[in-house]
Amino acid sequence: MQRTEADFDPGAEYHIPANTPYMRYFLARVLQFQFYRALCREAGYTGPLYRCSFFGSQAAGRKFNAMLEAGQSRPWQETLFLMTGERKMDGTALLEYFAPLKEWLDRQNAGKPVGW
Repeated sequence: MQRTEADFDPGAEYHIPANTPYMRYFLARVLQFQFYRALCREAGYTGPLYRCSFFGSQAAGRKFNAMLEAGQSRPWQETLFLMTGERKMDGTALLEYFAPLKEWLDRQNAGKPVGW
């Protein structure tokens, strides 16, 4: 059966009829990788980001705990700075994490048509 514009598929996703903004999920994903990179640095890890584990690092644990303890007691920009040493949200950690995958995909797709 062919679907038309009369079929309201987005309504099947709870967030659409409940008017829940998706922007928070996008921002959370960017911050997730920014926090991850900061904790890897705090743990003293210097290799490729996708290989980092800060498991068992007391320094990373203290930094993470301090961020969580701050809660909503101060503006988020201050908490971000305390956690990451950066004053702005930054998507480069996400790009850094997935860089090996992007390089592989670029090689796999070299010379192939782009688009649908």
